[in-house]
Formats: sequence, structure tokens, C-alpha cells
Amino acid sequence: MKRLLIITSALLLSSSASKDWGATGHRAIGEVATKHLSRKASKAIDRLLEGESLAFVSTYADEIRSDKKYNSYAPWHYVNMPFDKTYEDIPHKEEGDIVQAINYCVSVLKNPESSRADQKFHLKLLVHFIGDLHQPMHVGREEDKGGNDIKMKWFGDNTNLHRVWDSDIIDSNQMSYTELSINLPRLTKTEIKTIQSAPLLTWVSESHELVKGIYENTPADSRLSYSYREQYMTLIRSQIQKGGLRLAAVLNDIFN
Repeated sequence: MKRLLIITSALLLSSSASKDWGATGHRAIGEVATKHLSRKASKAIDRLLEGESLAFVSTYADEIRSDKKYNSYAPWHYVNMPFDKTYEDIPHKEEGDIVQAINYCVSVLKNPESSRADQKFHLKLLVHFIGDLHQPMHVGREEDKGGNDIKMKWFGDNTNLHRVWDSDIIDSNQMSYTELSINLPRLTKTEIKTIQSAPLLTWVSESHELVKGIYENTPADSRLSYSYREQYMTLIRSQIQKGGLRLAAVLNDIFN
């Protein structure tokens, strides 16, 4: 019985980790951002997070979702947009969305009257939400909950379109977040500057354009495996890199 409980617990932990861009993608974005922080921003963040890294706190906004007192933050992880609309065209929900969330977190961090606790909390959220915005399914359709209701198979296992993009593709490569972060495309300084200088609504429109193609190429009940991963892994790596570079630019602006 004791052995059975140990095995069962291990399986549950493994299943939970695989569900949880999942943890690897978020941490890779945090790691990329860390490498592009200014010295001043790096020191300020280290003091605020009390030694925790951006990679470590990048999953915090997902981890607190199991606590009901944080339910009001759930809509901050995404924005639903019809294919023929832009963010400026849609009504902005009172409970917020990922764009409003990012702007609010930045405002808290820039406000000298914000408490240290509030700044730390909203920094953790900001790291996660900038990562989420670069996962295209977080700008998906409302009617299928950003792909969560679109069922399919991943290497024979049941999954859904959102989860395929959150974690299935990345986790199937069996790379750690540090391995992923150091094996991204090599960019010139000009290319990095171009990525970082793009405004927030450009990030939204980029993900929105990508998600249109994903929906078109991934119908319900698809049986996905190696060829799908090969088709999209380069795009995912690019989005992780953009997320990390832009997170660094936002943090440098705040803390400089």
C-alpha cells in the first residue's frame, strides 16, 4: 500500500507538471529577460524579489490560480478577439484582460507610493503576463476559450489546442528552460532593438495574426506528433525570444 501511494503521488506530480507557455516556456522567457537587463534594473529586481530570479517567479500567476482569493485575476491571462477585429475595435471588459493587466502592473511598479509588497506581487504578475501574450492562443477566440475546448491527440494522448501550445510542443523536446533559452536564434543588435521598440498593441496584433493560422492548420480532433512539432517549434522559439527581450525592455524602463 505504501509503495502504491508513492507511485500514485509521483504520477500525479508528473501529470500536474506537464499541464503547467507551461512552466518551461515561461521560465525560458524569464531567463532571456535576465540576460538583457541593465545593471540598475537587475539590482533593483534582485532587491525586490529578495534573490528570486525572473525565471523562478515567472509561473507565480499560474500557481495562485488554485486559490479562490485570486479568482479576479483569471481574466488577466488573455484577451479574446474575433479574427476580423483589432484590440482597438473590441469592447474592453470591466474585469480586465491581458493588455489592461500589463499596463496596470507597470503603473504599480512605476508609482513611488506603491508598497513594497504590491510592487513585488505585480512584478511577478507582469513577468507572467508578458510571457502569456507571446503565446498566440492567449489571443484566441472566445467561443472555444482560446482553444481549450478544441480536443485533439498529442502523440496519442488526449489534449486540447491551447495545451498543445502552452506545453505539449515544448515539453516533448525534453529541454530544460536554460537549454531552451541558450538555443534561440542569434540576433543582431538592430534586430533586438526593433523587437524591443515595438509597442504593446503590436505584440497583441502579432499574436493575433499567428493564432489565425494556428486555428486554420489545427482542426478539432487532429492527431498531432512529430510533423506538427517540426512545423511550429521555430515559431515558438521566436515567440519565447521576443517575450524575453520585451520583458527586459519593460523592466529596464521601469527600474531605470
